[in-house]
Amino acid sequence: MSLDDLAGQRVVVLGGTSGIGLAVAEAAAGAGAAVTVASSRKENVDRALGRLPADASGHVLDLTDTARVAELFDRLGEIDHLVYTAGDPLLLAPVADIDLAAARDFFAVRYFGALAAVQAAAPKLREGGSITLTSGTAGPRPMPGTAVTSSLCTALEGLTRALAVELAPIRVNAVMPGVVRSDLWSPLPPEARDDLYATTAAAAPLKRIGEVDDIADAYLFYMTQRHATGTVLLLDGGSVLV
Repeated sequence: MSLDDLAGQRVVVLGGTSGIGLAVAEAAAGAGAAVTVASSRKENVDRALGRLPADASGHVLDLTDTARVAELFDRLGEIDHLVYTAGDPLLLAPVADIDLAAARDFFAVRYFGALAAVQAAAPKLREGGSITLTSGTAGPRPMPGTAVTSSLCTALEGLTRALAVELAPIRVNAVMPGVVRSDLWSPLPPEARDDLYATTAAAAPLKRIGEVDDIADAYLFYMTQRHATGTVLLLDGGSVLV
């Protein structure tokens, strides 16, 4: 299957209004898909629709509200592909300093939001459809201060494999980005953010930082690769190797 096969298909990207999600939405639209994006901030939805083709649609949606998520998919009807990239900024703190309420909220969007989306979308997926979730390299390469983030990434990988078995022949996969130049890091002061990018690139075998378009290609691969399910595609420039 080639990218041309996305022509006329319907792709829903939850978290598709910024960063990697918006790059996925733009790439899918460029391949001919009719794209729907959703996120919790109206200004982000409006900005994304300004960058997407006229046939794209956008929705302001609290992804932790399972009833609203179900209503969205009921309104959309049949779709071909679901992509979930939504998530708040990473929760990084030593164990002794972890705010457990914040940790629960972190899982609410990134894990339970994904699970609710799959639950609502699966009955709407047409034959040949796919679901692609998003993990991260904190799972296979935990560091001090990443207890919550690392466990979240590992949980998403397990969810991906379990769903691939249960929902077959729907294909369920996940993308595992490393550090990527994206809005995810916008809470950092500019100098700290630039230092993170430079340090990550210098240490990686490929000597470069990931870009959102690099990662978007992986989601389109999973939409069009008919023989992949239950897999996690690592895209980190080789950082977990060193």
